[in-house]
Amino acid sequence: MNKEQFITAVKDEQNSLRSFLLALCCGNRDEADDIAQDALVKAYLSLDGYVDKGQFHSWIFKIAFNTFINHKSAARQFESLDEARSVIGSFVADGSFEYQQLYLALSTLPATLRSALTLYYINGYSIKEVAVITSSSEDAVKKQLSRGREKLKDIISR
Repeated sequence: MNKEQFITAVKDEQNSLRSFLLALCCGNRDEADDIAQDALVKAYLSLDGYVDKGQFHSWIFKIAFNTFINHKSAARQFESLDEARSVIGSFVADGSFEYQQLYLALSTLPATLRSALTLYYINGYSIKEVAVITSSSEDAVKKQLSRGREKLKDIISR
């Protein structure tokens, strides 16, 4: 893949990648943009290792996911919805953000559950694709989705 092909491929994936990171960062747009920028730089610098099999989206999402995991403050997990609301509420760029309540609830989940739920339900990836992106087995992803749904249901129903 050359530079022009990379730019074109990134443009095609940019919106879904930003949505994914925004959900992982629980609506913190600045943090999601920082992680996206880091991930895209890492991807560009790793182009020599990319084997074009029509799976650019999985490759770039895997890099973004790993960048998110390595980003110290992005991996923060809150103990309760109230704690998340008090901390995140001051950092979210748009207070009327459409999914703010969901992001607050997601922020109380471990990063693995949050990632699985976000990739599967928000970004529409299959279980197999989520497994590739998160370097997990398909069974692990199914368990993460099940646990994540249960925990979200419990958090939201309180």
